[in-house]
Amino acid sequence: MAAAESVVSDLRAERQLTTAPHGHILTNANGWSPDGEWIVYDVRSDPAGSVFDGTRIEAVHVESGEVRVLYESQNGACCGAASFCPTSDKVVFIHGPENPTPDWQYNAWHRRGVVVDFRVAVDRAANHGSAAAETLDARDLMPPFTPGALRGGTHLHIYSPDGQWIAFTYEDHLLANLPLGTSADSNQRNIGVAVPSERPVRVKRDHPRNHDGTHFSIVVTQTVNQPRPGSDEISRACEEAWIGTNGYLRSDGTRQRRALAFQGTVLTERSLAIAEAFIVDLPDDLTQPGNGPLAGTATRRPFPPRGVVQRRLTYTSDRRHPGLQGPRHWLRSAPDGSRIAMLMKDDAGVVQLWTISPNGGEPRQLTHNAYDIASAFTWSPDGGSIAHVLAGSVCITDAEAGLTRRITPRQPAEFAPRPEACVYSTQGDKIAYVRPAISGGRVYNQIFIVPLF
Repeated sequence: MAAAESVVSDLRAERQLTTAPHGHILTNANGWSPDGEWIVYDVRSDPAGSVFDGTRIEAVHVESGEVRVLYESQNGACCGAASFCPTSDKVVFIHGPENPTPDWQYNAWHRRGVVVDFRVAVDRAANHGSAAAETLDARDLMPPFTPGALRGGTHLHIYSPDGQWIAFTYEDHLLANLPLGTSADSNQRNIGVAVPSERPVRVKRDHPRNHDGTHFSIVVTQTVNQPRPGSDEISRACEEAWIGTNGYLRSDGTRQRRALAFQGTVLTERSLAIAEAFIVDLPDDLTQPGNGPLAGTATRRPFPPRGVVQRRLTYTSDRRHPGLQGPRHWLRSAPDGSRIAMLMKDDAGVVQLWTISPNGGEPRQLTHNAYDIASAFTWSPDGGSIAHVLAGSVCITDAEAGLTRRITPRQPAEFAPRPEACVYSTQGDKIAYVRPAISGGRVYNQIFIVPLF
């Protein structure tokens, strides 16, 4: 086992930002406004956020602690998983179905992305109002399907670093509801991208759950019902991240402008399902069909656009602890695009940070700690460090040397920082996270920050 001395203490005074007697859920990336003055979050009753029952998107001012309600859902809908655009005053989040019915409840294929203007929302909140939300992804449930529209639900929307495209995970209502035994594609989690459109994507009104969208939305990953053991085929694509603020340099020195790293579920030669790191390179134009219709068919998933290239990065089936492991986490790229960070166990079974080039090669073990990395993580804006939770504290790991510094006091398990998010500010001078705290005699998840300098 690695030596405990690999973690050193450099403690700072944390500050609690929220105190309301309800749960607060911070998204794992893009939680800070571009100017670093606000943090956006949602409210849910479940400590882990797995019960999607929140009806408000809120923001807290970092200096004053003032809280504004940016959006409040109506008609039985819930909302959550909010994040900022890094270049403009936009906030994107999940919206559940309004007026849910027994056959149309909230689930992975019955949700959509919506966007609000943050400054408008803040102004309206000051007058006890709520901002209007624009629906991001169109839905078309009846053939012939509309290119640029989807047939299911989208989740955890994250803007690209240039603020132009939005990545999300996707599941398909039509395929989820096919009878068992049907010779068709199964519903599997995939990754999609929404790109700005000159005009809204408009769909027919021949299904009550159809709706228009502001962006042209497509699926960019490809899964199969039953991956061949030992192959690069996958049955699930998820936990994605944009690579670099301006893409990455290929091995030949040319630049790939936009790409996503993600976790893909493969089968080893012994038919063990494990998650490996993958990458999908995206062309500049995502509106051109590839090997099939962008909108899919009644029995086939939506097909990726022309020019999309999906590649496997890691091959870990022969390791003592194969696959990406640890707490649920999203792959994260260094700002310069040179490295992608992920979590895997070392030979002693301890969850460590590892990195790999987007061009492939052997993963590099970054940390050698005695304790598991215990949360999702983010890179500092300068690429020099990675923020995460470890052993009851918020920590920073040097992205070159791998030395981990504990920057908040170690908390007992019941008050330790939550594993869902540990997010650097846009200026790199603070880290936001969630941990339980007592409010009104009860324990609720609250938003905290710790200043770094």
